[in-house]
Amino acid sequence: MNNVLSDIRVLDLTQAMAGPICGMLLGDFGADVIKIERPGSGDQSRGWGPPFVQSESAYYLSANRNKRSLTLNLDKVEAIEILHELARDADVFLVNQPSLASLQKRKHDYESLRALNPRLIYVSITGYGFTGPKAGLAGYDLIAQGEAGLMSFTGNQDWEPMRYPIPIADITTGIYSALGVLAALRVRDQQGVGQFLDMALFDSQLTWLNHIGSNYLNANVEPQKIGNTHASIVPYQVFHAQDKYLVIGVGSEALWKKFVRVLNAEETLGADERFQSNRARNQHRAELVAEIQCLLERRPASYWIEKLRAEEIPCGPINSAAEALHDPQTRARGMIVEIEHPLLGIAKSVGNPIHLSETPLTYRKHPPLLGEQTDEILRELGKSKSEIENFRKENIV
Repeated sequence: MNNVLSDIRVLDLTQAMAGPICGMLLGDFGADVIKIERPGSGDQSRGWGPPFVQSESAYYLSANRNKRSLTLNLDKVEAIEILHELARDADVFLVNQPSLASLQKRKHDYESLRALNPRLIYVSITGYGFTGPKAGLAGYDLIAQGEAGLMSFTGNQDWEPMRYPIPIADITTGIYSALGVLAALRVRDQQGVGQFLDMALFDSQLTWLNHIGSNYLNANVEPQKIGNTHASIVPYQVFHAQDKYLVIGVGSEALWKKFVRVLNAEETLGADERFQSNRARNQHRAELVAEIQCLLERRPASYWIEKLRAEEIPCGPINSAAEALHDPQTRARGMIVEIEHPLLGIAKSVGNPIHLSETPLTYRKHPPLLGEQTDEILRELGKSKSEIENFRKENIV
């Protein structure tokens, strides 16, 4: 059985993280993703490091599997013509250039490409989108995290505003963009038309406010810095056992009763009126947490995790990144991808979490070297060996 998107071609002109994540996800579903890069330099993330592995940036490797790389110097008319040849038969076009004037100058704005291919799904990924007072401004993940409010309530009360150390705005925007592409492909199947997707890091990061946004919009309650606790559920936080930290989430009254039994505290915590409902526990959070902490410190974390899991109480260790990547569950779920690579031998990355029973995702192509498939793609367009040599001589590819 074919992959879900095996008949779809994607032209990916994006760089950094958000757009490449979108392209990689579509590639995981089977799409033919052509990563179009500037000759000599390519995607800016190729230079982001350390670490570098055999001259390849590990950062770049994380978001670019299942793609082919074509270099095009879009300052050259001939390169634009090649891009247009590809666009005439493409299904999806990804770009993360916030300047409409720059897109128009190089003739790969939406209107120019729609004239060539009305069925094209054109995805623009920028910091703020093409509407609103900030339209056209440059943006990175860090800026979106700051402006979308998350950094204001992350961490403890006495901390400075805290950035999440993973590019969550980029990754979220990449995921939402891929979701939008799938929806647009469905519409095209039904109605025969392409469309323009206006994606913004700011918008995507704003969705992370989630219930906190709802708290403010509906109850005028602003979030406060509460560290590793939960504003609405108690206990639901980090605790320290005898030897190390663990996380425990008690999200219902049924779980609370089980939790009290595991702690052997039916006659203390279980009988205390201050702790008989989540609302009451929230009102007396400090006293409760202190008592739980005192009990947990009597045994190692592994003891508590075994006992709590036996009662189906959500809990777990706080792993390092290395421990998480080597966790038996990680391997069992196929979440480490290994693909042969011409320089590295094997390129490894974190896998796609979508597990389809009938059309499983495939990991077919390593993150490409800069321009690795340029000749191959140009030959597919019918270009001769002498034409390709001339393109190189003229710095077109």
